[in-house]
Amino acid sequence: MNKRVLSVLSIAAVLTLSACGGNQAQEENDKNEQTEMDHSNMDHSSSGEIPDGLMDAENPTYPVDSKALIKDGHMAGMKGAEATIVGAYDTVAYIVSYTPEDGGERVENHKWIIHEEFPDAGEEPLQPGTEIETDADHMAGMDGAAVEIVSGEETTVYMIDYTPTDGSEKVENHKWVTEEELEAIE
Repeated sequence: MNKRVLSVLSIAAVLTLSACGGNQAQEENDKNEQTEMDHSNMDHSSSGEIPDGLMDAENPTYPVDSKALIKDGHMAGMKGAEATIVGAYDTVAYIVSYTPEDGGERVENHKWIIHEEFPDAGEEPLQPGTEIETDADHMAGMDGAAVEIVSGEETTVYMIDYTPTDGSEKVENHKWVTEEELEAIE
């Protein structure tokens, strides 16, 4: 009988500890998702000014003034919205993590800062783990922040206008979406 009670208690303890670990992991995932791209209270419009040295794409899939569907939005209201292409540029686009200069919470896996928005980047693409200051200003507290490069990819990036699907105000000159985040409207 003692062995049976001990077995039941052992199983109960394992299940309880497993549940606690699962809850902790879920809480961490929830925190990361909130920190990762919670920019819902920010204006994502910009002046449309492009960084020095950024070159127009020679033959973009989505030419200027064409329309495309945002199939993979990285901010609230983007996914499923119709975009008008304002500019198309060939560059390296980076996913970065940083602590805003204005003292806000750390942002993990922000999409996208482009190579030309790092004044000290040089010509070669930046490697994951590199820490470098940016002059990108498309998010509050971003300009002047030291960012960590998470990943980078050579691609065509687009500046777009769109009306968010969540009823928010129209966004003009949004920086940036990649070709993979768009699809043709049929």
